[in-house]
Amino acid sequence: MAKGNISIQNKRARFEYELIDTYVAGIQLTGTEIKSLRDSKASLVDSFCIFMNDELWVRNMHIAEYSHGSHYNHEPKRDRKLLLTKRELKKLRDKMKNVGLTITTLRLFINDKGLAKLEIALGKGKKLHDKRDSIKDKDMKRQLDRVNKYK
Repeated sequence: MAKGNISIQNKRARFEYELIDTYVAGIQLTGTEIKSLRDSKASLVDSFCIFMNDELWVRNMHIAEYSHGSHYNHEPKRDRKLLLTKRELKKLRDKMKNVGLTITTLRLFINDKGLAKLEIALGKGKKLHDKRDSIKDKDMKRQLDRVNKYK
């Protein structure tokens, strides 16, 4: 599989949160973790970001153990450090002071240079009626696409 073809999405994040700002961050990984990622053995379901000691960490991101790994294999759900500039970290920390905001994961991918990157977003949780509106808009768009397809 080519380097840039791996793209693991968190589809639930766009449904659960109203996204305010997005960032692309590097991830600090071990050798067996990057090998599992290249096999697309990862999941972003229920993952989120937290600040610990002025650093941003991603929690609950599952990267399956590497199949050919030895006793040096990694823990599947360990906390992983995100690599952002000091300016971006300060901006995120200042915005997180607002009540109700969270940092969620959107997409995990490998860029052209072969480095693993995580797209994160600052978001505000949607209320039930907002989710209903999202579903209604999605259904309307699907129906319009069907009608336009057969014209």
